[in-house]
Amino acid sequence: MSKNVVIVGAGAAGLIAALFASQNGNNVLLLEKNEKCGKKIYITGKGRCNVTNLCDNNAFMANVVTNPKFLYPGLNAFTPKNLIDLLESLECPIKIERGNRAYPVSEKASDITNAFVKQLNKNQVSIRLNTKVENLIILDNQIKGVRLEDGEIIKADAVIIATGGLSYPSTGSTGDGYRLLEQAGHKILPTYPSLVPYNSPDKNLIYLQGLSLKNITLNLKYNGKLIYSELGEMLFTHFGVSGPLILTASAHLAGKDLKKAKLSLNLKPALDIEKLDKRILREIESAPNKTINSLMNTMFPSRLAEVILERCNINPNLVNNQISKKYRQCLINEIQNFDIPLSSSRDYTEAVITKGGANVKEFVPQTMESKIVKGLYAAGEVLDIDALTGGFNLHIAFITGRSAGIAI
Repeated sequence: MSKNVVIVGAGAAGLIAALFASQNGNNVLLLEKNEKCGKKIYITGKGRCNVTNLCDNNAFMANVVTNPKFLYPGLNAFTPKNLIDLLESLECPIKIERGNRAYPVSEKASDITNAFVKQLNKNQVSIRLNTKVENLIILDNQIKGVRLEDGEIIKADAVIIATGGLSYPSTGSTGDGYRLLEQAGHKILPTYPSLVPYNSPDKNLIYLQGLSLKNITLNLKYNGKLIYSELGEMLFTHFGVSGPLILTASAHLAGKDLKKAKLSLNLKPALDIEKLDKRILREIESAPNKTINSLMNTMFPSRLAEVILERCNINPNLVNNQISKKYRQCLINEIQNFDIPLSSSRDYTEAVITKGGANVKEFVPQTMESKIVKGLYAAGEVLDIDALTGGFNLHIAFITGRSAGIAI
């Protein structure tokens, strides 16, 4: 028997949920409060849309930070390869780039959204834009429909909440799903910006703004214990720090007390203490009458060299042959442990994803159905699941949306 299905939110999770829910002859209505579908998809991967990551399931799970076990059934049923095959069947060819990241060949995020919308039209899915859901209609722990902002009531046998989290609120992610699920009796866990840059109280870092560092190692300790270490690149900004390494580190820090965190950079990770000392000595011996500033400029960008010297209280005009062992040890320590104090993360307007949300223990992992209200489902970022950058978060939206759509 066909069902009346309402899906709230036309992002990645909502679009794929509508696709699969409509394949069994159900009457599917997709409601979107924005003026177009997939508004958040348009800005992913800097507009190119890193749609998934073509890695095996173990590697995928290693990149899921929160509640990976909940995803096992969905990921086993719908792998990154399955998603790529689906998109290509919808006439959206995909290419694979560095780090197994998958993008549309056209490099246009809009092609992902358009491929889904085109198929939804073929499947006779009704799409209503500029339509906001005010509340859910529930009777005897069974979903009965939704009430819109203008008071209109839409009856439904099943409702999927796919409204996203709080990140990039300009795309419509303003926490509507949390409010609706709370109405149904669901617990919403505290939310935090994640995959996000950080503010630093170190005023010297402003002098480094715009400087990008590559092939450095970031070490993040919490309560004295190393919780993240990775080689890569980062960026100094007018407020503090950003770039790939910082965003990934933030996934391990979101919601934690920054006073207990210590972030430091190894600016020459290929050299141990002994090799670094030999390198500095070699530079000194080759140009004993030049200044320490010129020596440091052979190893680092000039602005960074100046900050390192300042941290060691070394006069940049000091001549190389006057550099004592104590000064050398300080330089080595700063190069290998360039500490960056953090005061706070940037807000949701700059966060790629939201950490926290609807408690997954209250949903069935195979179907995404609520354990509290029959016929109510949740998918995507509204759930308390988050992962690192590289296409994983978008694929989680597709996994959970598909599971809900197929279950219906």
